[in-house]
Amino acid sequence: MDLRLTGVGVGPGDPELVTVKGVNALRAAGAVVVPVLDTGETGRAEATVRHYVAADRIVQVVFALNERSDRARREAAWDAAGARVAELLRTHGSVAFATIGDPNVYSTFTYLAHTIGELLPQADISSVPGITAMQDLAARSGAVLAEGTEPLTLVPVTAGAAVLKAALEGPGTVVAYKFGRLAAEVAAALAATGRTEGAVWGSALGLPEESIRPAARLLDGPLPYLSTLIAPPRRDGRGGKL
Repeated sequence: MDLRLTGVGVGPGDPELVTVKGVNALRAAGAVVVPVLDTGETGRAEATVRHYVAADRIVQVVFALNERSDRARREAAWDAAGARVAELLRTHGSVAFATIGDPNVYSTFTYLAHTIGELLPQADISSVPGITAMQDLAARSGAVLAEGTEPLTLVPVTAGAAVLKAALEGPGTVVAYKFGRLAAEVAAALAATGRTEGAVWGSALGLPEESIRPAARLLDGPLPYLSTLIAPPRRDGRGGKL
């Protein structure tokens, strides 16, 4: 039996933002795996997938999605998740792994692909790109991600506020992911680098609880973990960065 694992990006939450190729990959797979912190919950990826795939074809697999301090526990969880997906591959032949955003941008799929590559080296592993949160936030807020010769820098704030501040001190647009728990530090970094004006943050994009606000209002209340920030550079007129 040919074995095929496909990582499918299902976007940041709005089910209309799944690509046609992504929907076809989900529907063609023998089973669709969705990552969860614990069985019983319905994560954002699963909620999106349910618009296109019957519930009885969706399999929740527990991943250590937020484990960073205990390496042994994280590795054990990845091994267990990989073993479960390998079992599904042997049973169904083809498995799609649904991930929010894009499977090659800060995605659990990269760790799973590595594990499956070792467990089942004969398996074909591929991915279908998905729309990212920064693209969706740019579209919903009117923020321009890059013009002309501007660089675009993406920073996970889980790497530390100092990394974000260093990026903000450079040229071009800076995008920050996963900063909800460090909103105060993000606000301070924006203020220290003169980047607050024109910056925007958003969470739950495309969902009923969607929130999009100027970065100056970062501290209005607690923010979801999966919050996204776009901090464009100062621009002077049309085509000023060509």
